[in-house]
Amino acid sequence: MFGELIGLWLVETWSRMGAPSRIQLVEVGPGDGTLMADILRAARVVPAFIEACDLTLVEPSGPLRALQAARLADTALTPRWTDSLSAIDGKGPVLLVANEVLDCLPARQFERTPEGWAERMVGLDAEGELAFRLGPVGPGFSPPDHDARPGQAVEQSQAQRAFAQAVADVLKQHTGAALLIDYGRYAPGPGDTLQALSRHEKVDPLAAPGQADLTQWADFPAVLATAQASGVSTAPLLSQADFLTRLGLHVRADRLKASQPEAAALIDRQVQRLTAPDQMGTLFKVAALHSPDTLTLPAFEVEP
Repeated sequence: MFGELIGLWLVETWSRMGAPSRIQLVEVGPGDGTLMADILRAARVVPAFIEACDLTLVEPSGPLRALQAARLADTALTPRWTDSLSAIDGKGPVLLVANEVLDCLPARQFERTPEGWAERMVGLDAEGELAFRLGPVGPGFSPPDHDARPGQAVEQSQAQRAFAQAVADVLKQHTGAALLIDYGRYAPGPGDTLQALSRHEKVDPLAAPGQADLTQWADFPAVLATAQASGVSTAPLLSQADFLTRLGLHVRADRLKASQPEAAALIDRQVQRLTAPDQMGTLFKVAALHSPDTLTLPAFEVEP
């Protein structure tokens, strides 16, 4: 349901752009290709959209490219791969999707101390094991506008801002729109969001370096501010629950349950996971960027 609704969002956005005869459909960080396969399955309802699309996957990993090629082998589009956003060079406007990409990009942490700001770094403890330590603040730190008590951390990610700048550059060069979906904050605030995941379980980030996935919350205020400063338009930030509900998630779920009554309980649990406040519904946010024009994006017509 998640991928299908994003696919329909892309089709409707293309339509509102005047249904150009060529469009560059781009996904950043496509994983194993499942999301794009779901997107293309839904988008088939408008054959003209598929016919207009050139599919580009931004993926530097060879093994993941192989998984994506296998997953998309039976779809209507044959992808081409690039290592970075700057390598996108096709014809036509861009429609870009990046799902859970921002949280993979590194951030720095700074802690308020009675003496002022310090930077959290990795060093060694008395036993010679990796441990977080406080050190002098390095270049590039901007004191936050919000209050932070002694002992609280703030996070700043130059990498997330650079990604927003790269997306903005693509939209300025080609025109179009981008959808960024991730977990993160509505507004700046203190908090340590670094976590390490191994086999779907939280683990100590320093226990086995290189053996677990490290993530931090997306800094959506900084991402949107970066895009705006570069001359790209942004839509009001939505929760995932609002975004999917406005696109018709519950209507789609009801139709699935009507055609598959034996799966009704499972579908209800999936809707709950996508939209419930204590699951993905409010922690996950949806940001939309678009070239500076009068385009009104689906689901973003009215502020939350």
